[in-house]
Amino acid sequence: MTVETVNNIAVSVQGLEKKFGNFTAVNKINFQVAQGEIFGFLGPNGAGKSTTIRMLCGIIPPTSGEGKVGGFDIIKEQHKIKEHIGYMSQKFSLYNDLTVGENIDFYSGIYKIPRQERKERFEATLTIAGLEGMGDKVTATLAGGWKQRLALGCALLHKPKIIFLDEPTSGVDPITRQNFWSIIKGLAAQGVTVFVTTHYMDEAENCNRMVLIYHGTIIAQGTPQEMKTTGMKNQVLEIQLAEAQSWLDRIRKIDGVKEAALFGANIHAVVYDSVKAVPLISDFLNKEGAKDFSVNKILPSLEDVFVSSIEEYDRAELKKN
Repeated sequence: MTVETVNNIAVSVQGLEKKFGNFTAVNKINFQVAQGEIFGFLGPNGAGKSTTIRMLCGIIPPTSGEGKVGGFDIIKEQHKIKEHIGYMSQKFSLYNDLTVGENIDFYSGIYKIPRQERKERFEATLTIAGLEGMGDKVTATLAGGWKQRLALGCALLHKPKIIFLDEPTSGVDPITRQNFWSIIKGLAAQGVTVFVTTHYMDEAENCNRMVLIYHGTIIAQGTPQEMKTTGMKNQVLEIQLAEAQSWLDRIRKIDGVKEAALFGANIHAVVYDSVKAVPLISDFLNKEGAKDFSVNKILPSLEDVFVSSIEEYDRAELKKN
């Protein structure tokens, strides 16, 4: 039994780095993931999410640093990691020209599932995918959401205790996304560790903890609540008024407003000091003839936090250079 197992840590990395030539894709990052946790690994495209997952899954070696997955070393024990994890890549990885059942049978062989257990696992996979009685259906004819659920079912065939999901709901409809997250929560309730990347901020609310990676560097981390309460140096005001789009540029120019953006039908304004900014914005709107408006301080959304964190990082890097 390893130290990681004793301490209930499923994944841990220290100083993990990956370079491709002179380009640093992952820049000496550190984090831990507890057993049975839904851990969000968030960031924009090109931030280093997929590269990190590929190192943790034993697909590519790191340039420097260290890490363990399920107690196995990501450099010395890559083959053992692959035996004990599930992995669902961002790109659909099953065979379109095979039937649903043939794909399940193929992966049962890959994972060396004992023959006496295959029928039970076969049916369980169909249930996860919502494809009961459709084992003879050609995979290519499935809608995108069903393909994703089938891929998840195949990644779970060998009952791994840790599963890596790389953008699992990318390109699927909202109902399918919701169903997918119901499955993920069910897995975590059974003690499965779920390491998931996503760029949907509403999905990130489902995570127990998360990190935000940008340009290969972790720039924020914590629970969703911690991210929203302590993840921003500034404060957020919600401005409700008719035709918000037409007011956006003018509100951005008000003294004390750091940035402003549309958020649904309203405007979210990031301000340095809400006590000073609320009357300034209200006075401006009154003078300009706005009707039935309100200006209130709110708890930032995760999207507010992430946009602000990225902009803070960019400003800091600009000053360095």
